[in-house]
Amino acid sequence: MRDTRESRLLLVLLIAVAFALITVDIHGGENSPLDGARQVGATVFGPVENGMAAAVDPVGNAIGAVRDSGERHNKIADLQRENEALKQKLGSDARNRSRLNQLDAMMKTAGEGQYGIKAAQVIGIGAAQGFSWTVTIDAGSRDGIKRDMTVLNGEGLVGRVTTVGPSTATVLLANDPDFTVGTRMENSDELGFATGQGDRPLSVQLLNGKAKVKAGDRLVTFGSQSDKPFVPGVPVGEVVKVDPSGGDLTRTIYVRPYVGFTKLDIVGIVVQAPRTDPRDEVLPAKPKPTPTPTVTVTVTPSPTGNANPDNAAGEANPNGNAAQNGNRNPHGDPNGNANANNAVDNRGR
Repeated sequence: MRDTRESRLLLVLLIAVAFALITVDIHGGENSPLDGARQVGATVFGPVENGMAAAVDPVGNAIGAVRDSGERHNKIADLQRENEALKQKLGSDARNRSRLNQLDAMMKTAGEGQYGIKAAQVIGIGAAQGFSWTVTIDAGSRDGIKRDMTVLNGEGLVGRVTTVGPSTATVLLANDPDFTVGTRMENSDELGFATGQGDRPLSVQLLNGKAKVKAGDRLVTFGSQSDKPFVPGVPVGEVVKVDPSGGDLTRTIYVRPYVGFTKLDIVGIVVQAPRTDPRDEVLPAKPKPTPTPTVTVTVTPSPTGNANPDNAAGEANPNGNAAQNGNRNPHGDPNGNANANNAVDNRGR
């Protein structure tokens, strides 16, 4: 509608009529002439109003519930915060206990091998480039860490240091394909070279192609010249598979490493080598075999047997002389002495 003089006059007229109707309705009370029209409007617009109320009331109720339960919501939020704090505390305590156990095991290994170690924590995995199996530790040159130092933990050989920074260092893990370490078999002293194969067992080439090896045999590090990169005696792993000997100069075996390379946390860098080779002293104690239960069978003598009622087998003679073979010799000495000429087993009779 255009804003013209006629439209403005119409708007003023409608407003005046509306005020007049309101005045008449108020003064008429229950007998208002507009009561019928109001009822007709209620009949027509009532269902629409109810529908709108049904749609709007739940929202209003929800808003009221949120407003009225503000204090309760605050209490729940406080409890949730307390629970989260407790969970974090418990998780932290469990992690600390795990680290303490790892540290204790590593110190025990270091003590048995007489290794001087610097403890460190794994703070990163992988390398910036490539697919090498490496980890980053929070110890570096400021802590006395140098390249080509042996890294171990409470389980055994972890790897060797390859790169050193002021406060961090990179460790090449023993399961990396580029990792090689000299090994020695427990007891037999057979020498070989172990190479990493990722998440598969280590591949070990024994120098003796006719070496007698079986599953369960254990290996330790053989050591390097000047103890770099490897000190001797560090547990490597346990044989799980042996390739058949084909007359080759070397023999291949497969070794499951003691260390779990996917769950490293606390490690130790050997900063001082042992004075003497610990040999097999650092290997864990072998589990004792479970004893086989024995069954004792008791045999009841038959009533028709040849036992002598007067002198049972093995029973002492009242006169101090044992009855030979459990039978009294009728021709023997009346004092219970056996007659050598008339023994029960005398072949002459």
